[in-house]
Amino acid sequence: HKGFVPYGATFLMFMEYARNALRMSALMKQRAIQVFTHDSIGLGEDGPTHQPVEQIASLRLTPNMNTWRPCDSVESAVAWKFAIESVDAPTSLIFSRQNLKPQARDAQQLADIAKGGYVLLDSETPAEIILIATGSEVELAMQAAAELTAQGKAVRVVSIPCTEQFELQSAEYKESVLPSAVTKRVAIEAGIADYWYKYVGLNGKVIGMTTFGESAPADQLFEMFGFTVKNVVQTAANL
Repeated sequence: HKGFVPYGATFLMFMEYARNALRMSALMKQRAIQVFTHDSIGLGEDGPTHQPVEQIASLRLTPNMNTWRPCDSVESAVAWKFAIESVDAPTSLIFSRQNLKPQARDAQQLADIAKGGYVLLDSETPAEIILIATGSEVELAMQAAAELTAQGKAVRVVSIPCTEQFELQSAEYKESVLPSAVTKRVAIEAGIADYWYKYVGLNGKVIGMTTFGESAPADQLFEMFGFTVKNVVQTAANL
């Protein structure tokens, strides 16, 4: 009778148990909201049973499914507003286990969050390097950008909380965010790496996951797989 908006909530890894329901909600164009937490290897010692690697990419590849992975409370609020207003498609909201630092934004950046991808930080001169990130890795990108800037590099940080909405934007807008002239690009996400080559190109680099199953405290896992400021800076410098 449409009096309620259905939603579910669990660890991201356990979307596997709901895969059929998720796919059917997308196929049926239902306003269902899925809240998924513990979104990366940052879980710690739970190993392959709880650590999602390919799940975010799987959700993004599902037609008519909008998948948001916000980097802070502001992006989370925009994502929730989108989910409530999305009457003909389900939405998956992907949240981190880690504490996330709030990011500063001006009015235009706030408005652009709803477009799925936007420039969170720009250089004073035309950018020579673009760092692309989502969720908890946005803070990492911002820290790496600060270090690269101190080294004299012109760096832009792009947050893409929802690739589906970003892809719906005009060619002009997407070019303004990811100018084709800037080929030095690094994408950072603690999920399967392959998805991001569509944004960095064959000459770019992706700091992401290509395996799973390691068990260690979260900070050790992030370091093990290169989710550190040092590695991001070095990767960008080597482009």
